[in-house]
Amino acid sequence: MADIESEEVKNLQIEFEWLMKAEVHAILKKLRELLIECAIRFPVPLYDNEGKRTEKYHLVASQDQLKCSVTLTGDSITQACTHDVVSLSFKDISYKIKRTSNQIQRTCITSDAPWKLQQVQDAANHLQQAKNHIDNIDENYNFRSAEEVLQIIGELVAALQRGRTSLLIPKKRSIEDLMKGRNMKSLSPNLPEDQAISFFLQCHKLVIAVYQLLNVQGTVKMEATQAECSVGWLNEVLVLFTVALTLCQQLKDKINAFKTDVLS
Repeated sequence: MADIESEEVKNLQIEFEWLMKAEVHAILKKLRELLIECAIRFPVPLYDNEGKRTEKYHLVASQDQLKCSVTLTGDSITQACTHDVVSLSFKDISYKIKRTSNQIQRTCITSDAPWKLQQVQDAANHLQQAKNHIDNIDENYNFRSAEEVLQIIGELVAALQRGRTSLLIPKKRSIEDLMKGRNMKSLSPNLPEDQAISFFLQCHKLVIAVYQLLNVQGTVKMEATQAECSVGWLNEVLVLFTVALTLCQQLKDKINAFKTDVLS
């Protein structure tokens, strides 16, 4: 019985050594390929992607309360470091004013003062960080311990989760912050002081939201109207982020299983 257990431990040790020497590198290589596939779909310069793609979208809310035609264009500014932005140019943004149902408010964003979606740049930065973690590992490097591999996986997962979250969940901002935000200066003509517009990504959709402060019997309330449309490349990016995170988790599970069976 002892001989059988000893043989099992020996075989597990051999499998673990093979995992550390070969399979970890193979998975990291596959992860790198996934990240490059993800980067190709971004509309900003990233890796070998020039990011010059231009796309048009039309957003309409129910009962035509809000309508917006959008041109989404990737743009890069090269200085001491590279700052890649996504510009939104809008024509015929129109929406109904709550306090006077017959009044239509119109504004637009011209190409010389683009609206910038920071979410896309944040996600691209985190994707670049994830790829850098992999690129910093020589393909012939011999991992010394399970903990070392788990640390690398942890760094990858953290970067990928930040990138995915950047696109899935827009940062919450107060109506006051929106009104004072730099993007509001892109609107022409300017909106009244009690109104604000916000553009953001949420899951696989591009969303425009219009906020209006109303005085109802002495109490100030905020009304919001949203319109949205699906963005093809965004959905593909989120899928690739998820696949990469799943692959990281599978490798982590393997390492932890061997830690329990072999190293305990």
